[in-house]
Amino acid sequence: MTLLRRPGGITAPQGFCAAGIHAGIKASGALDLALVVSTIQGTMAGLFTRNRLPAAPVVVNRQKLRTRLGQAIIINSGNANACTGPQGLQQAKAMAKVTAQHLGLPVGSVYVGSTGIIGQPLPIEKISRAIPLLVQRLRRAGHTEAARAIMTTDTVPKEAAFQTTIGDCLVTVGGMAKGAGMIHPDMATMLAYLTTDAAIEPGLLQHMLTQAVRQSFNCISIDGETSTNDMVLCLANGLAGNPILREGMSDCATFQQALTATCETLALKIVQDGEGATKVAHIVVKGARTSLEAKRVANTIATSPLVKTAFFGEDPNWGRIAAAIGRARARISPRQFHIWVNQVALVRNGIGVGPSAERQARRIMKRRQFTITVEIGPGSGMHHCWTTDFSYEYVKINAAYHT
Repeated sequence: MTLLRRPGGITAPQGFCAAGIHAGIKASGALDLALVVSTIQGTMAGLFTRNRLPAAPVVVNRQKLRTRLGQAIIINSGNANACTGPQGLQQAKAMAKVTAQHLGLPVGSVYVGSTGIIGQPLPIEKISRAIPLLVQRLRRAGHTEAARAIMTTDTVPKEAAFQTTIGDCLVTVGGMAKGAGMIHPDMATMLAYLTTDAAIEPGLLQHMLTQAVRQSFNCISIDGETSTNDMVLCLANGLAGNPILREGMSDCATFQQALTATCETLALKIVQDGEGATKVAHIVVKGARTSLEAKRVANTIATSPLVKTAFFGEDPNWGRIAAAIGRARARISPRQFHIWVNQVALVRNGIGVGPSAERQARRIMKRRQFTITVEIGPGSGMHHCWTTDFSYEYVKINAAYHT
């Protein structure tokens, strides 16, 4: 089935509009409040951080998701509303309540998101005053404003949309995401919001979102940190008119492809915009006994400060990669592990190939993107992920973030 890229981001599917404004949360005057609304109520699916200190919006949304219904999502940036106690929960609920009142919707159908500084009270008064203007600005062309309004240390808005055919109906999946730091695979590693006009059974949408996240957002790492606020939400309003997708239908694979492609595109944009990143490395691990062991190896390589600084230095120091492999809690065959940079073999059967290969690898690592492939044995387990380098700029950004 043909899969086509579409313009429009989160409002590309039928029946969605969006807006983004400056509500006064960010002193810089940048956009800091976003709203996404469907013209009709739809099915909601979601995944949330596994951080043991979840932010107030995560707690509130988990409760709302029990109904599997939704129609609007309001998100602020500049303040995480995390580690703010009972007051933070009340403010997250107030954010949804005021939005629901101005949209004329049940409060249970309005979800909330926050991102920014942890531990500071949410300026709910500013947000409440701004919501009427935010609602007035809702339009289908407001997708990029909304994507900009959820940014923190991001340098560019992140949007994607794909379209496919189910039966005789065109079905579209759109989305936006934010993330440039505190990115690591642990069930929804940033804020991402997805929409679709597909008609789909609620439990199936949750299952498909889980599968899509496993292959995309859970395959990226910038700094090994998982935020208190991470979430992925997906709202399906059914306006494409397709027969309702149910488990076992052949068209499920077609929709899964579109949903996964949208998630993968957004995930890769997050890595490409990683804080201070000058390199994007695709880590591929194969030959493990299980996919879980392969994942451990890939994540250990992807989060190693020594490996990441070597990427920044364009240095094919394969010893750092080998050391990361060896501490990854996976069974490894010392005489059967191999390392490649793109197609250049650096290590064969556990022994370095030599200076000529390292010179070739160094030239490849001067590029913006490259692939590190590792084979650790004769097994069938595989995993991949994307990561970035650690640069001087990464330290500078995070040293000054609070101030």
